[in-house]
Amino acid sequence: MTTKQSDTPNILVPQPKRSLSDDILQQLREAIFRGELAPNERLREELLAEKLGVSRGPIREALTELEREGLVIKLPNGRAIVARLSLEDLNEVYSLRLAIEQLAVRRAAQYADPAVLQQMQVVVDEIADVVAKGITEQDAARLDIEFHDLIYKASAHKRLYKVWSNLRPQVHVLLLNRYVAKDDFKEYISVEHQSILNAIRNHDESRAVIMIVEHLTGGYTRVLKSYMQREQEDKQE
Repeated sequence: MTTKQSDTPNILVPQPKRSLSDDILQQLREAIFRGELAPNERLREELLAEKLGVSRGPIREALTELEREGLVIKLPNGRAIVARLSLEDLNEVYSLRLAIEQLAVRRAAQYADPAVLQQMQVVVDEIADVVAKGITEQDAARLDIEFHDLIYKASAHKRLYKVWSNLRPQVHVLLLNRYVAKDDFKEYISVEHQSILNAIRNHDESRAVIMIVEHLTGGYTRVLKSYMQREQEDKQE
């Protein structure tokens, strides 16, 4: 006896529902990334709720998640402020990223789907196009994150991608500290990403690891220099 198969296509499955707090979370996160909510700025639940036209409940839930992501700090008095990542934060984020991204790029060279590689090429091409027109810190950080996010997706390692996802918001904020107006930025931003992609596409694991280590180390040095320069400027104001 055979079981009658359903005539309903498998693609017709319920889509995940986004809650109001998810939408608020995304809006606040993007506001931090765009610099509309500055480091050390106080986040008042009542004012945010009024501005976004919601109750304080979704705001409170979103701030709790942003605190988990390292983008918001809850002070002992209960106030919430936008996090200003310290030099210690930079060093910890960099050292962890350096460790996990070597694994990610090695696996990407082994398992990357051609469709994901094509998405990576689209991002690299967009980087080159935006740089030619005049790139901002916000665009540079967004595109950088998009490219490296695809490396983790190409690695076909769900737990590794989850670790990266938890680290990604802080990486994004640190990348915003770069001075993209520096002359050397245009020289390395497209070339380095293209070289990493070429190594992955050629299944050259050793080359991919070498390139990612050089890329991340150079990025850390530039972010550190910009970070220290901005710290000095803030003290002079």
